[in-house]
Amino acid sequence: MLPCRQDFGMKKSGGPRNSPVINFRTTVIPGSVRRSSAVLPSVLTFLVIVASGGLLLMIEKGMLSSMETPPPRGTGKRQDFMRQVGRLSPGAEDVDSQILQEIRNRTIRSMCSQKNMPHSIMSLTPLQRKTLLQHILVNDQYHFLYCYVPKVACSNWKRVLKVLNGVLESVDVSIKMDHRSDLQFLSSFKPEQIQYRLKHYFKFMFVREPMERLLSAYRNKFGEIKSYQKKYGVEIVKRYRKTRAKDATVKGDDVTFAEFVRYLLDTDAERMNEHWMPVYNLCQPCAVSYDFIGSYEHLERDSEFVLQRIGAPPHVRFPERQTWYKPVTTETLHYYLCTLPHKLLRELLPKYILDFSLFAYHLPNTTTEHCRH
Repeated sequence: MLPCRQDFGMKKSGGPRNSPVINFRTTVIPGSVRRSSAVLPSVLTFLVIVASGGLLLMIEKGMLSSMETPPPRGTGKRQDFMRQVGRLSPGAEDVDSQILQEIRNRTIRSMCSQKNMPHSIMSLTPLQRKTLLQHILVNDQYHFLYCYVPKVACSNWKRVLKVLNGVLESVDVSIKMDHRSDLQFLSSFKPEQIQYRLKHYFKFMFVREPMERLLSAYRNKFGEIKSYQKKYGVEIVKRYRKTRAKDATVKGDDVTFAEFVRYLLDTDAERMNEHWMPVYNLCQPCAVSYDFIGSYEHLERDSEFVLQRIGAPPHVRFPERQTWYKPVTTETLHYYLCTLPHKLLRELLPKYILDFSLFAYHLPNTTTEHCRH
């Protein structure tokens, strides 16, 4: 059976500060009535951020134009090497990138300072903490922690980690990616070792426009991966198509996007599959103070910054996209969102509202006039 959908509630922590933390509890909601008022504070917070976004950008342009990007750890050999091969131009410090980082940092600090938000991994529930620690990869040689987010180039980052670990000679080695072997997860360490690394290591993650990431997961898992069609697709079809509820011939290879969204709405965010679980739940940016949050939209630039920052050898580079890769274009995303029933879309967006607000992504424009074009 599919898990019940989530309801947002508050729970007092038993910690010394006795501060409340977010508690996601599952409740059975009669009929098809879906509650959205519980996420109203988050929605309002996001609207404030969006409303002030233009002014903030104007202010930041002036404030940050004279700032310098912090120098990478180690020597400048990597920068010199990258300039020689033409992948790093002089003055590559991008003011817009600094602005985005500053907006995200300020937004996260502001929202995470609220009393009902977790302020450390110890204020997370056991399930939240387990999910987080299982998604943070560790490299002790270069002293960094990477919270991987599926559908945000995490396979390529795992290749980079395996090269740094000496397991692969190059990121270009033609081999099927094993997402577990030869990788070290933070969950494998003792509590005191975890705390030490969280305090002293460089911590980073990458994010992507929430609906684009969701559509990428849907098209990949239900259009290409048999195991996902069998595990999730069959259940979804039987649950949301009354005429197929007891059909033993269902293969789960024809799940519609609307059916997938209905499934997401009826699923507790904390118990979702990692490929469509909100980034907030995967990496807990309020409980972990990340030093850098890169963007999928600027993947090459931000990845190179991280490699410089950790002091990676000059020959280690971020992999190029495979020729078979099918990107989610703006037009494709526009089509899927505009053909989705408005009622479903209105209920879906609050599910990922923290991903939109914390990482400075605009809500998609799905007005009738916009979708007509």
